[in-house]
Amino acid sequence: MTKFRDYHRNVKIRIVQIFLSDTVAGAIFPFLAIYFSDHFGATLTGILLIINVILAMFVGLYGGYYADLIGRKRLMVIAGIMRMGAFFVIAAVNSPWFTSPEITYIMTVLIWSSFGLDGPAAEAMLIDITKPKERKGVFSLIYWSFNLAFAVGGIVGALMFTNHLFLLLLGLSVSMLISNILVIFFIEETLENPATERQTKVIRKMMKSYREVAGDRVFMMFVLAGLFIQSLELHLENYIAVRLHNEMPEQSVFGFSVSGVEMVGFLKSENTILVVLLTVFITGMVSKMKDGQTMLISILIYSVGYAVVSYFNNIWILFIFMAVATIGELMRVPVQQEYLASIPPDDKRSSYLAVNGLLFYGASIISSLFVSLGAVLSTEIMGILIFGSGLMGLVIMKGILPQLEERKIKMAS
Repeated sequence: MTKFRDYHRNVKIRIVQIFLSDTVAGAIFPFLAIYFSDHFGATLTGILLIINVILAMFVGLYGGYYADLIGRKRLMVIAGIMRMGAFFVIAAVNSPWFTSPEITYIMTVLIWSSFGLDGPAAEAMLIDITKPKERKGVFSLIYWSFNLAFAVGGIVGALMFTNHLFLLLLGLSVSMLISNILVIFFIEETLENPATERQTKVIRKMMKSYREVAGDRVFMMFVLAGLFIQSLELHLENYIAVRLHNEMPEQSVFGFSVSGVEMVGFLKSENTILVVLLTVFITGMVSKMKDGQTMLISILIYSVGYAVVSYFNNIWILFIFMAVATIGELMRVPVQQEYLASIPPDDKRSSYLAVNGLLFYGASIISSLFVSLGAVLSTEIMGILIFGSGLMGLVIMKGILPQLEERKIKMAS
């Protein structure tokens, strides 16, 4: 296995940059739904979050297309400056002297769009500079960095969001400044011969590629199943966050008083910490099971965990079933990724993965919609709907498992 010191400099810097960026994301994103629901109400908040996601999704499509034309670093620099500027503005309009939720929302649109803009470029850059035998180690490091960052960010956000929001936002802005310095001055461009001339008929070329991908029924059903499954985790930052904020009474744990807002951060941190601690153990355990069996059992466990978290207010029940959901996640992810790798033909791999990348945005739309539904439906019905989303993903996945197994065998032969 390649050692860390032997990796390309871009890889090392990118891991540090991911930690900084995702610490920021973990400290603020889980609490945005609470912030906006306090100012605009739950129903309007759900609509605003959906608009946010849709805009970021379209920006992501352009980002993926242009990353192969004008270069990886250029898009990362543009997106990083956009993100940093937006955070400084949010800090300014949530200061002790001035508060503007309207400007805050506009800036969150820019932040989401910036992540969509440079996400494909950053992923492509890592593939450019790594050999096939290195990639498993590189992506494992990135996975760990991502989860550690969210754990740290979730704890910081939980402790500071309610009473020290301005200082939190100021600190996050400085983190973005450091991240930009790393990208601008230390990361190297990895795309050979970037295009300099103006591109034409961009939308037509993109649509042609995506139409071909959409003709693969097995892949589209796989993405649809993933859409329902992924939305479960995102409910924690949206509907579940708002519900705990509004319904959960303060409770004492080891002498400390915990509110609903703080509980959201602790649950998010619990999830990411358990991912870091249990990944090797759970991966070893599921390697002895059949992939199809593991996939279906893991989705069921995952769905039960989040359904319970969406209903109860007791701290210990929430902690226990957050752990249950995390175990389901750790069982599912490696198997799902292996199936994903076996689906695309070699000459269409980038287009397939680009479409699969939209899964997060679709799941975000679903979870944002649930914020609005939660304003008019009972907690019991919302819990049933969340569990039903997981079951829907399970049923779809079960229906295409034979075809997925066929493609996996074909790829291995």
